[in-house]
Amino acid sequence: MARANLSCVLLIFVVYTVGLTGFITARTQAGMDFIRASCAGTRYQPLCIQSLTPYANTIGQDQRLLAKAALSVSLTQAQSCSAFVSNLARSKGLNSRAYLAVQDCVNQVGDSVNRLSNAVQELGNLSPSGSQDFTWHMSNVQTWTSAALTDANTCLDEFSRQTMDAKDKVMIRARVLTIAQHSSNALALVNRFAVKHRKGSTKP
Repeated sequence: MARANLSCVLLIFVVYTVGLTGFITARTQAGMDFIRASCAGTRYQPLCIQSLTPYANTIGQDQRLLAKAALSVSLTQAQSCSAFVSNLARSKGLNSRAYLAVQDCVNQVGDSVNRLSNAVQELGNLSPSGSQDFTWHMSNVQTWTSAALTDANTCLDEFSRQTMDAKDKVMIRARVLTIAQHSSNALALVNRFAVKHRKGSTKP
């Protein structure tokens, strides 16, 4: 009798597990399809898909979660770049002009970190679609994301005019360019979310 009950419990567990796995797989697939469709409107589409695919199961088909994930990815990249450039600014061997350029970049990337952090937090404060508060919060998210992109581009422009160690220059530009590309994609997804929901639309 005990063995029969144990077999029954195991069977229920297996059925539940298979069903749950199927649900997760279906949600993940739906999320991946949603990400690919949404990233089609971004400037750096392959990067957009690659960076957001790990969050497919969490995102599902939720535009707010998609925008939040894109902003979070941008923030992570900005934080990593900020740490790298700050360490470089403290290193020896930079001439005075190169040091000033690196220091300016430290400040600009630091601003990007703050603005993207604000944008992520503000996205969590959104009121129901169509309300005045929604419009105000959404406008803040767009402004901060756009400003973070501007900061990254300003740093890139600064380094294009500077003469410094080629290796350092390449590494800094690569990291800042990554911030700019992720921020550009995030801004496109944020704007898409804003357009579709500012008037209270709930369509994907």
